[in-house]
Amino acid sequence: MEKEIKKDEWAIVLDFLAHGHPGMDRAQPVAYVIGERYFSLLEVILRDDVKVVIGERVYIGDKKREKVKYIRRKVKPEELTAAAREELPRVIEQILEKNPKIILDFFNRSGQITTRMHQLELLPGIGKKHLWAIIEARKEKPFESIEDIKKRVSLLPDPVKMVVRRILDELEDKDRYRVFVPRFEKKHAG
Repeated sequence: MEKEIKKDEWAIVLDFLAHGHPGMDRAQPVAYVIGERYFSLLEVILRDDVKVVIGERVYIGDKKREKVKYIRRKVKPEELTAAAREELPRVIEQILEKNPKIILDFFNRSGQITTRMHQLELLPGIGKKHLWAIIEARKEKPFESIEDIKKRVSLLPDPVKMVVRRILDELEDKDRYRVFVPRFEKKHAG
């Protein structure tokens, strides 16, 4: 059975280098981007004479691309430029604010990972007290908004900030569990 490949269709620009970077064979416009759904960090080659700005949304899917010529490679956070690394948390937060369903689905549907650990505990700031408060609140009825989570679970840290931190940890491969960023296997040439 083929495993579904999770690919981003759209991405947000983290940094733009009009002439590429020193490790390239020839000068060509490069952008570092993050996918809007699966948070893929990518280095993309742009079409000649195309300029993009930080925060711009670009199409990276399989259909005709206006600005992106091709996806050069998947990158790790430490391979990003300093400017792209600085933009990363802010852009992730913007993506989540534009698509709160990512957070709501997690808070409403997350479950046990092991007999002793729940997915919610992967979020920084969630201990057993908050875990049970969230589970009890969602038993009454599913959360309908980020504000609803904040209102119904007392003393909970900001859900958006917690998820941003978790996504950054997953991008940096800080633990074996993945919730928001799928693990991508390296494809072997051949």
